[in-house]
Amino acid sequence: MAKFGKRTRAAREAFQGKESLTVEEAVALVKSNASAKFDETIEIAMNLGVDTRHADQMVRGVVGLPNGTGKSVRVAVFARDAKADEAREAGADVVGAEDLMQTVQGGTIEFDRCIATPDMMPVVGRLGKILGPRNLMPNPKVGTVTMDVAAAVQAAKGGEVQFKAEKGGVVHAGIGKASFDEVKLVENIRAFVGAVAKAKPTGAKGAYMKGITLSSTMGPGVTVNVDNAAAE
Repeated sequence: MAKFGKRTRAAREAFQGKESLTVEEAVALVKSNASAKFDETIEIAMNLGVDTRHADQMVRGVVGLPNGTGKSVRVAVFARDAKADEAREAGADVVGAEDLMQTVQGGTIEFDRCIATPDMMPVVGRLGKILGPRNLMPNPKVGTVTMDVAAAVQAAKGGEVQFKAEKGGVVHAGIGKASFDEVKLVENIRAFVGAVAKAKPTGAKGAYMKGITLSSTMGPGVTVNVDNAAAE
C-alpha cells in the first residue's frame, strides 16, 4: 500500500465520504485543504456527454471570469505594422510575423495565449501541428483571430479563460487561486459553468453535464452537484 505524507493523509481524511457538494461547500473544503507552500490554483474539471470525434459535438468557448484567474498570462500576437504597434501598446509580451513563426518552429513558445490578425493566418496556419495540441491556435470562435488586437490582449490579460472539450469530453480550467475569497471563487465557478452550459453543441445527446470536480493543484478532488453549479 502506498505511503502518503501527513498533509496528503489529512486532506484525504477531510474529503472522505464527501461528494456532490454545493459549489459553496466544495470551495470551502478545497480552499481549507490547499496547504502547499505556494498559492495553489483552484481547478475545475467538467465531464460532458459529448463525443469530440464528431464535429457537431465539439465544445469550445471563452469566458471572462468576474474575478480573474490570479495568473499572469503571457500573450503573443501575430500582426504587422500598425496592428503590431497596437498590440505592443496594449501589453502583448511577444509580437511578430514570420520572425515569430520561425521562433515557434525552433521550439521556443514563451506565451500562454496566441492572437492573430486575419491576414496573418496563412503564416500562423503553418504552426498548426505545434500550437494545436497546446490549445494555442488562434480561432475566430473564441475571439483570438481579430483586427481588434488591443481588446483581445486586454481580455487575455484580464482573466479571460478559453475552454475546449478534450478526448472523453472533459473540459478543465484554472478558475482562481487558493488565496481568493470564497465568494470570488464561487462567482468564478458559476461563470465558468454557465459559459460551458451555453456552449452546448447541437449534436449533444442525453445528459450534457455529467459531472463536475473541484480541486487545488496539490489537493484531492471533490465532486460538485451539477444542478447546484448550473443554477443561475
